[in-house]
Amino acid sequence: MIVAPLAYVTRSGFVEGVHHGTAVALDPDGGTVLTHGDPAAPMLPRSALKPLQLLAMLRAGLQLDGELLALAAASHSGEAFHLDGVDRILGAAGLTEQMLQNVEDLPLGQHERLRWQRESRSATRRAHNCSGKHSAMLATCRQNGWPEATYLEPDHPLQRLVVDTVAELAGEPVAATAVDGCGAPALAISLTGLARAFGRLAGAAPDTHEGRIASAVREYPQWLGGTDREVTELIRGVPGLIAKDGAEAVYAAALPDGRAVAFKIADGSTRALQVVMVALLRRLGIEEPTMTAMATVSILGHGRPVGAVVPAVL
Repeated sequence: MIVAPLAYVTRSGFVEGVHHGTAVALDPDGGTVLTHGDPAAPMLPRSALKPLQLLAMLRAGLQLDGELLALAAASHSGEAFHLDGVDRILGAAGLTEQMLQNVEDLPLGQHERLRWQRESRSATRRAHNCSGKHSAMLATCRQNGWPEATYLEPDHPLQRLVVDTVAELAGEPVAATAVDGCGAPALAISLTGLARAFGRLAGAAPDTHEGRIASAVREYPQWLGGTDREVTELIRGVPGLIAKDGAEAVYAAALPDGRAVAFKIADGSTRALQVVMVALLRRLGIEEPTMTAMATVSILGHGRPVGAVVPAVL
């Protein structure tokens, strides 16, 4: 992986650290506006791939709409409404939590996780941030009569359809298959392919499967992330935007006209995610009032700001 500086960490006038990574920004026609590093190299989008996985499920007949559609593409915070939504997806298909094959976990959201810890609550499959996706995968299998016990296997009909769908929207073949943290296949494509795919989702007609996913993300961003998550704030603050974050500091976003960005911070640190995203969106000519507060992250010294995380992709 060829990387370049994406963000600097400054303290009292010194550059204390550098977050390297890879980034790409595309215009409405898919032309390159900006590159840092080598965005053509294969990488693992991790959970940023969930909207494309969901597209495969819809093409296979999955019956979801509204907030549950957003939840099926979510890395949710584990709030009560998220868990209720997982129950609704499972219940409508005649499934149970015990049939989920994602790992057990406490909620991803910081406040919700602390509350569970204070109450000595145990980790569950429903609380895992990928439970919406796994519930939708099982529901898709039930809809099609596909094997349910092996739905995470790469050669399962659902997972083969996911590979074909990702390749189609990315405009390139899947380069490799790994195992994601939740147990589902993690597919490798390039950042350019990821940005291209998001542009196609964001620009799709509302009555298509792609357009339905984009509409659900825009209308229910708190179901995609959580009430206090950065990705939720970004989607709410930029009209028409769709966005999805992923583990190991991957982030992708796109506008209805097809403009799109995608990047990965090589060290996996998340503190520069919003800073880099705002800088890339600005390179595409996007400027909204809510982006100002996201443009830098303060670095504290003795309890007061003495520096900042600032973008290197201006």
